[in-house]
Amino acid sequence: MHLKYIFIICILFLAKISHSKEIPIIVISPGKTFQSKGIVGSDVSIISETIIDNSNFFFLNDIISNNIIGTNMSRQGGLGTNTIFQLRGLPKRYTNVYIDGVKLSDPSTPDNSFYFNNLTTNGIKQIEVLKGNQSSLYGSGAIAGAINIYTKTSESNELNKNFELLTGQNNTKNLLISFDQKIERLDYFLGLNKYLTDGISAMTHNHEVDNYRNDNVLLNLGYEIKDNIKIENKFRATKSVLNYDSVDKDLTDINDRTNDLEFSYIFKVIKNNDNFKNNYSYNKYYIKRNVQDNTKTRSNYYGYRDSINYNGEYNFNLDNKIIFGLENDFEAADYDTWATSSAFKSDEAIYSQFFDLQLRPHKKVYTTLGARRDYHTTAGDYNTYRITSAYKHDNSTKFRSSIGTGIKFATLNDYFYDTNVINKESLKPEKSYSIDFGLDKTLLENKLNYGITLFYMEYDDTISNWASHKASGSSYTIDNSSGKVKSKGLELFGNLNTSLIDNIKLGYTYTDAYDGEDCDDPDSSCIDEMPVRVPRHYINADIIKKFGTITTNLKTKFTSETRDYGNVNNGFTQVILDNYAQFDFLASAKYYDYNVFFNINNIFNEKFEQAYQYSMPGREIYLGIKRNF
Repeated sequence: MHLKYIFIICILFLAKISHSKEIPIIVISPGKTFQSKGIVGSDVSIISETIIDNSNFFFLNDIISNNIIGTNMSRQGGLGTNTIFQLRGLPKRYTNVYIDGVKLSDPSTPDNSFYFNNLTTNGIKQIEVLKGNQSSLYGSGAIAGAINIYTKTSESNELNKNFELLTGQNNTKNLLISFDQKIERLDYFLGLNKYLTDGISAMTHNHEVDNYRNDNVLLNLGYEIKDNIKIENKFRATKSVLNYDSVDKDLTDINDRTNDLEFSYIFKVIKNNDNFKNNYSYNKYYIKRNVQDNTKTRSNYYGYRDSINYNGEYNFNLDNKIIFGLENDFEAADYDTWATSSAFKSDEAIYSQFFDLQLRPHKKVYTTLGARRDYHTTAGDYNTYRITSAYKHDNSTKFRSSIGTGIKFATLNDYFYDTNVINKESLKPEKSYSIDFGLDKTLLENKLNYGITLFYMEYDDTISNWASHKASGSSYTIDNSSGKVKSKGLELFGNLNTSLIDNIKLGYTYTDAYDGEDCDDPDSSCIDEMPVRVPRHYINADIIKKFGTITTNLKTKFTSETRDYGNVNNGFTQVILDNYAQFDFLASAKYYDYNVFFNINNIFNEKFEQAYQYSMPGREIYLGIKRNF
C-alpha cells in the first residue's frame, strides 16, 4: 500500500505544469479569518452558494455527502431520522459543526455530537469542511475536523424574493420562501421553510410508514453603527416531529416519536481599526427533545450551551497576521436515566485562550503556527497545537501539509448520567494527533484541477466501559481504556470541464483504520478492525451536461462493505453490511424567471443499508419549481 502511495505521488510530480491565472476562492474556517484557499496549508473543501442552490437537494447531509470526499454519511431510515457524518474514518463525536460560529452539538446526547437530521438548505450560503486535528482553533472535539456552515446576508439595495416548491414521492412537499435587502446601514435576510413527508418505514422488519415534519426559520439582521462598527444578529429555529419504529421486531409498533425544538443565536459586535479587527460575540444553543417510546411513555431531554467569546486579528502587513481569542463555553443538560434517581441539571465549563500566527517567510511559502489552552472545570488544563505549510510552486501547483494535536473532554453523560463515575477528575480527555500531506494542481487553463491527500490520525485514552471499571467496582463504569484508534488513507478528487461534457467530477477515498475502542475490548468479537459504518473504499462521480437552458446531472456513488453493531434482534452480534452503488439523475430548465427541476433518486431502486436493519429509500421521483424575483 505504501508503494502505491509513492507511485501516485511520483506521477503527480512529473505531470506537466501549466501556468494559469489563479481565481481566488475565499475561505474562513482554516484560520478564523478571510483567506485565499490557494495559500492555506490545511485540507479544506468548499461547497459554494451556487452548488447549494443548483443541487435540487433540500437537506445539507445530501449536499455534503455528494460533494466532499473523506466524509461518510449514514442515516437510520428516511429523512428526519438520525443522520451522522464521520471524517477520515473517525466516529461522529470527533467532528465539530458550527453555523455562523455557533457550535451545534447536543449536550444531552451520550457523545455530545451533532446530528444532521433537521438541517435544511434554508438560507445556507457556503459550507467549509476542514479536515485533520483542529483543536488549537476549535477546541474539544475537533479531532477529525470541523464543518463550518455560513448563512446568507444581503448586499442588494433592491428587495430580493425567492420561492421554491417541491412535491414528490411519499407525499413529500417542501416550501421555501426568503426575502433579503440592504436599506442604507441595515441589512436583513429572512428564510421560511416547511417540509413534510409520509416517509418510509424506519426499520426493515415492518412496512408502516414513519412520517416527518420540519418547520424552520432563519433571520439575519445587521446594522452598521459607524463605518468601522457593525452589529450582527443571526437566529435559526427548527421545530420537527418524527415518527419511527421500535428496534425490537417483537414489540407492537405504535410509532415511537420524537418532537424536537432547536434554536441557535449569535449576537456579534465587529470593530475595525486599520490593521486591528475586534470581534465580540455571545452565542446561544438550545435543544429540547420530547421522546415517546412504544409504551407511550414520554421523556424530555434538554441541552444548553452559552458562549462568550472575543476574537482579535492584527495584520502586521498584507502577508503576516496573528489571530487570537478568548472563548468561554458553558454547557448544561437536564434529563434522567437508569443511573439517576430523577431528572437534574448538570453543567460544565471550558475556558480557552488561543492564537494562530499566519506568516509568509518566503515568496512561495505560507505557514501557520497555532496553540490553545483549554481549562475544563473538572478535567483541568490541556494544550493543543498545530503547524501548517503551503508551498506555491506557481499559480497552478500547491503543496500543503498540516500536523496537529487534539482533545475531546468527557461529556455530561459520561460524568453524570450514564454510569455514576466515582472519581470524575480521573476521567482524562481523549487525546490525538494527525498529519497530512497534499497536492492541489490545475492544468489546461483551469479546465482540469485535481488533488491528492495522504493522511494519518490516531487517538488514545478512549472513554469507554470495558477496560477500567475497577475504579468503582462496577462493570459499567465509564473510564479511559487502553484502546487506540488509528486511521490512515488516501483522498483523490478531480474536476474536468470539456467542450463535450460541461463538467466531470470524480472523488475516491481509501480508508485503512483500526478501531481499538472495540477491537481491543477482550469481551468483543470484532469481525472487522474498521470502525463501524466506515467503508474502506468510497467513490462518487458527477457528470453535468447542458442542452441550452436545460442542465442535466448524473450522480453515482459506491460504498464498500462496512461493519456495524447488531441489536436486540440478533443478540447484539456484529454484522457486515453489503457494498452498494446508487445512481441519481437531476435535471433543471430555465423558463423565463422560473427554474423547473426534476430528480430521480436511486434510479435502479438499489436495496441497501447504511445502518443494520434500518431502511433506506428506494426509487424516488421529485418535481419542483424555483423563482427569484
